[in-house]
Amino acid sequence: MKPKIREKSLVTFDESLGIEINKYPFSTDLPLLFLGEIVNMPEHGIFVGKSGKIYQGYHIWNFRELTEHET
Repeated sequence: MKPKIREKSLVTFDESLGIEINKYPFSTDLPLLFLGEIVNMPEHGIFVGKSGKIYQGYHIWNFRELTEHET
């Protein structure tokens, strides 16, 4: 099972999943700040891009936390 990302952590799209990131509106707004999981939508999150734009409703398992080296 994939580890959960922590709230208020910097995240990026997990490219190891083989999903094409270019189809997502946040593809040019990475990294994102993960604010947390939507309470009444389990496994869906709220994210803020580096531009300040808010993205909500995306599956949290599509993301991974940045390492300390990547920040």
